[in-house]
Amino acid sequence: MTPRLTRRRLPGDVGIVIAQINSILDSMKIHIARLHLFSACRRPARIGSADRSISGQSLVETALILPVLLMLLFNAVNFGYYFLIAINIAAAPRSAVSYSIQGNSSPSGTALPAAGPSATTTSVSYLAYQDLTGAIYSPSNTPVRVCSAVLGVSSAGTATQTAKCTSYGNTYSFSSVPSDPESPNFVLNQVDLAYSFSPLINGTMFNIFTLAAPTCSSSGGAVTCTFHRQVAMRAMN
Repeated sequence: MTPRLTRRRLPGDVGIVIAQINSILDSMKIHIARLHLFSACRRPARIGSADRSISGQSLVETALILPVLLMLLFNAVNFGYYFLIAINIAAAPRSAVSYSIQGNSSPSGTALPAAGPSATTTSVSYLAYQDLTGAIYSPSNTPVRVCSAVLGVSSAGTATQTAKCTSYGNTYSFSSVPSDPESPNFVLNQVDLAYSFSPLINGTMFNIFTLAAPTCSSSGGAVTCTFHRQVAMRAMN
C-alpha cells in the first residue's frame, strides 16, 4: 500500500506541496497497476506449457484407442471374407447335381452325364470345378464327391438303395450318402465339396467374430475355416 502524507498541523505552503506529492503518488499507483496488468497478459511460457500438455494428452488417448479400432477393423475384414467364400462355393454343387440328373436335356442326348474324370468337359465334376474357378483360390485341389446313379446303386431294389460315389481332388472324409425317401422308385444324386481356407488377416484376436462359427477353429494362434457344401436331387430309377 502506497503511503500518503497528511497536512495536519502543517503550514499552508507545505500543505500544497504535500498535496502535489500525493497526486504524484496516485499517478505512480496507476502506472504500477497498468504494468501488472500488462505483465499478466504476456505469459507465453505458461501458455506454451498448456499447449504441450494438451498435445501430450491427445497422443496418449490415440495410443490407447488405436489398437482397439484396428482390432475391430481387422475382425470386420475377416468376417466379410468369410461370407464371401460361403457365397462363392454355394453355386458349384447346386449346378453340378442339377446337371447330373438332367444331362444335356436334348432329344439327341438323353444319356445322363458321367461323374468324371474332372478333366472331361462333359462330366459332372468338370462342371463343379469350373464353377469354383475364379471364385476361390486353387480350386483344382478342392475335394469334390459326385454320387450318381450313372455309377451304379448300392442295395438296388430296396428301400435303402443309394447312389455310388467317386471323389476328386484332395482327400476328405465326407458323410455317408442317404437314401431317397421313396426308394427304390427314386435315387438321390448328390454332389459334395469341402473347402478349407485361412482368413486374410490371421490371428485369434483378429477373428473373434469368425471363430464364433462352428466351421472355424484356432490352433496355435492360426485360424482355419472349412466349408462343406452338399446338394442332393432325386432322379427316377
